[in-house]
Amino acid sequence: MAKLNAIILAAGQGTRMKSAYPKVLHKILGQSMLRYVVESAQQAGAGSIIAVVGFGGEQVIQSLGPDFQYVWQREQLGTGHAVLMAEPVLSEMEGDLLVLYGDTPLLEPETIKELVEVKRHQRAVAAILTTQLTDPSGYGRIIRNSQGGISGIIEDKDASSEQKAIKEVNTGVYCFEIRSLLKALKLLSPRNAQGEYYLTDVFKILVDQNLPVAGVLTHQAEQVMGPNDRVQLSTTENFLKMKINEGLMKQGVTINDPHFTYIGPQVKVGRDSIILPGTFLLGNTVVGDNCIIGPHTRIIDSVIENDTEIGFSQIMGARIGPENKVGPFTNLRPGTVSGSQVKLGDFVEIKNSQIGTGSKVPHLTYLGDTEVGKNVNIGAGTITCNYDGVKKHQTHIKDGAFIGSNANLVAPVTIGAGATVGAGSTITKEVPDKTLGISRSRQENISKWERPGK
Repeated sequence: MAKLNAIILAAGQGTRMKSAYPKVLHKILGQSMLRYVVESAQQAGAGSIIAVVGFGGEQVIQSLGPDFQYVWQREQLGTGHAVLMAEPVLSEMEGDLLVLYGDTPLLEPETIKELVEVKRHQRAVAAILTTQLTDPSGYGRIIRNSQGGISGIIEDKDASSEQKAIKEVNTGVYCFEIRSLLKALKLLSPRNAQGEYYLTDVFKILVDQNLPVAGVLTHQAEQVMGPNDRVQLSTTENFLKMKINEGLMKQGVTINDPHFTYIGPQVKVGRDSIILPGTFLLGNTVVGDNCIIGPHTRIIDSVIENDTEIGFSQIMGARIGPENKVGPFTNLRPGTVSGSQVKLGDFVEIKNSQIGTGSKVPHLTYLGDTEVGKNVNIGAGTITCNYDGVKKHQTHIKDGAFIGSNANLVAPVTIGAGATVGAGSTITKEVPDKTLGISRSRQENISKWERPGK
């Protein structure tokens, strides 16, 4: 079977976005539009992927990373010119080439696979994905011959009034035999209303050479929805949001208000979990069974195990154990890991720390670079002083310790098993097992004292 490669056109600015960023990097449910297209191409079987970059190209390259090939289109001279810029790379490839646009995040791998399969089954040199629109304004029209075969594509600005009445339009999704494409690209001309090299002209060149071109009609026009401004970007996100939410609900997840719940495409949620309004689940987040998440909670790249409740909180890069209660107003930063039956309460911030089974951090606490054992109680107002201005240091709080309110634990320091830290203490030395550590100045009461000015 022929190899499948892909080239993704991502050089445009998208002027209607009114943005300093490339159009393809604008995000939908926490992920760039370009990333959606790359993932669809990969899932459809594309082994090698080329991205054509131009405006903000360095940002695009940084976003995608080093696993792809990049070609620069310094001048925006049309889609044909964009593909032609990749000729040195394409000439070294064999097989078929997908041509995709980096701003079509709803395009599904199954649709791409169907396009490739039809091309190969019909032994065509090229295949076009088409769709039908009630209002085709702005789209290139599909021109068919008397036998119903594709004879070419006419751009909207170059179309006659008769051609503009055609409802079948070009989606911009193609599959080419690489050798035939490279030969046709050399015959392109910019003689058109835009003065550009249209990739769509390649199809007429192929047809004129009596080479077979296949057409695949999809009735899911939303798949090729390419937002051109912020309003359309919002419409696209809402469409994908509802599709994801409805899919989860059909799998046994309760989403009380799917219109006000934002769940990314990589997120997994277990059965009988309840997602309350105002919740954002993004990145590679996994939520277990029978959890209650929300309301007004944001979780990114984290694992939430079974039977855990989280409300009014923000969690990023953390792993929360089973039967935890988190929130309200808890901020769990990267590296936070909790055992089972842990309480992380209001106005608690934790970073790069492990909290053992049965431990409680109920209120107004900061733990950084801390290892907390089992069944530990952290009093309100406790902080670990983990940064000395140069380096971060660790605090170890062993099983069964009790930390009184408003304690400062100056790292590096260890609080022993079953030890107690008196409220209001600043601890700078180890507190051994089953020992009371207390560090306060002696209280003095001055009688008959009045505040100045009284």
